[in-house]
Amino acid sequence: MADMTCSAMLGAGAGNLSTTTVSFICESFQNITGSLETVTNQITDATSAIDSTYLLFSAYLVFAMQLGFAMLCAGSVRAKNTMNIMLTNVLDAAAGGISYYLFGFAFAFGAPSNGFIGRHFFGLKDVPATGFDYPFFLYQWAFAIAAAGITSGSIAERTQFVAYLIYSSFLTGFVYPVVSHWFWSADGWASASRPENLLFGSGAIDFAGSGVVHMVGGIAGLWGALIEGPRIGRFDHTGRSVALRGHSASLVVLGTFLLWFGWYGFNPGSFLVILKNYGDPGSPNGQWSAVGRTAVTTTLAGCAAGLTTLFGKRLLSGHWNVTDVCNGLLGGLAAITAGCSVVEPWAAIVCGVVAACVLIGCNKLAEKYKYDDPLEAAQLHGGCGTWGLIFTGLFAKKRYVNEVYPGHPGRPYGLFMGGGGKLLAAQIIQVIVIAGWVSFTMGCLFLLLRKFHLLRISSEDEMAGMDLTRHGGFAYVYHDEDSPSHGGGFMMKSTPSRVEPSASTGHTPQA
Repeated sequence: MADMTCSAMLGAGAGNLSTTTVSFICESFQNITGSLETVTNQITDATSAIDSTYLLFSAYLVFAMQLGFAMLCAGSVRAKNTMNIMLTNVLDAAAGGISYYLFGFAFAFGAPSNGFIGRHFFGLKDVPATGFDYPFFLYQWAFAIAAAGITSGSIAERTQFVAYLIYSSFLTGFVYPVVSHWFWSADGWASASRPENLLFGSGAIDFAGSGVVHMVGGIAGLWGALIEGPRIGRFDHTGRSVALRGHSASLVVLGTFLLWFGWYGFNPGSFLVILKNYGDPGSPNGQWSAVGRTAVTTTLAGCAAGLTTLFGKRLLSGHWNVTDVCNGLLGGLAAITAGCSVVEPWAAIVCGVVAACVLIGCNKLAEKYKYDDPLEAAQLHGGCGTWGLIFTGLFAKKRYVNEVYPGHPGRPYGLFMGGGGKLLAAQIIQVIVIAGWVSFTMGCLFLLLRKFHLLRISSEDEMAGMDLTRHGGFAYVYHDEDSPSHGGGFMMKSTPSRVEPSASTGHTPQA
């Protein structure tokens, strides 16, 4: 048919051409057209392959943050609970993987759906589908278990193992996915990617999860720690705060750097694709440049927060404390996560400075009200995550907002950048609904666990340490300052032999 059309067109335009010449020209034209179509398909396939590889690599980086969480948690607790906290971090990934596969991904991104919760893709049924392939699932799973890892730090050193299993599955399988549906799914009622009927004409901008991940994990940990109560010895009989220091600053620093490294998958990776042009073909203005800018804003916010914490704590306590600096740096990273793609680098420095002040202030409040969080997780992720959402409503730049969230020209942007207050209003709504949803669901869960005596361990187990009483031994040789044993401390040695108490020297290995 195409050949006849080609011949007819040539015949009408050039009656002197022979039939052989016309056929040759038409055949050559068809070959060229076929070749161009093949090249176009190959370019499309290559683009998809590059974008999938980019997303998978980002997922690997975010998953590597679990190692950072494990090291940070291990260094922040006393040595007698090292094996326990490490096991809970492994559990977050394992239990979270199964629950997110069965339910979480469907609740978060199962489309088509309503504005509240997804309804498709349970157990990855019908995946891959348009816009939903396996790399996307893996990336979102890594985010889900990060939220669970945050919560585990708040309730460390006093929580029953079964409680970890229950809350981790519930958080990653239901609580977190519902929140991510609201703000990240195209069907979500407050999503900035919603095709129409945007909240305040803007939707809430939470690019990589200051609210969806960090606030969810932080507020869940807040309720867990409040309902459990402080660790034994954290406050004396007069109510004065007593420091129960973690046993290894080295592990804290190692964990911090691993988390910082993983954040380059967390924030830049949230673009999901990299081969996307914002301007004319061949221009440098593309998503690849936005990815680089996002990495820069992430870096600067963390650096500014770390330095602010360093000097702030020096003025308050008189010490240069590496653990405080690490927490401050992580607070800056948690805060910039919401607006990392839509703010200028200078604004990221402002974000980090204020995030450090928020963290210091939250820690002061926690001490005043006798709230005990061994990793400052609720203050860091909850407090700084909240600031990150507000910050985005103040400093989001018009050009970047329209590039990252296209399709709605004239949409609101940051208040301080001349964009009015609608985006800020959407951000405040996000803070309120996340706080309410997580408080209701996780607060009820922790209350139920306490009611059925599944939440907190006995005081005897807590004093002895869960490594000995619940996990069959100790991680390595250590001395604990708060031990009631001989000499104000005792020594535990890792050994394949059974560990039994000794009347004269405390706990020593017995043959």
